Amino acid sequence: MNSDWDKVYMDIALQGYMLHDMPSANFVWGSYLHDKGFRRYVIPDTCPECYTVIDFCNDNPQGKYLLATGTHVIAVQDGNYYDAWDSGYEVPVYYWRKEE
Repeated sequence: MNSDWDKVYMDIALQGYMLHDMPSANFVWGSYLHDKGFRRYVIPDTCPECYTVIDFCNDNPQGKYLLATGTHVIAVQDGNYYDAWDSGYEVPVYYWRKEE
């Protein structure tokens, strides 16, 4: 977002307030991303247990993404994933891509 953590957090919290839901709700942060030029895509269900974050990074060496698992979100930029812990073997369900 080219903003610091505090600014993004406040923007998402405000989005939650306007939508009457918690900032961590998929609908809230998803609408925030949509407003910022991201589009959501579903990951094909060809191998729902074996396609990992690492696989996604290898398949997408360029661009900005946010991967969503059932309970977690992982940032990916130019084929590298960024998280508070090593989530490389998590299975993503869908992703948001920044449209340039």
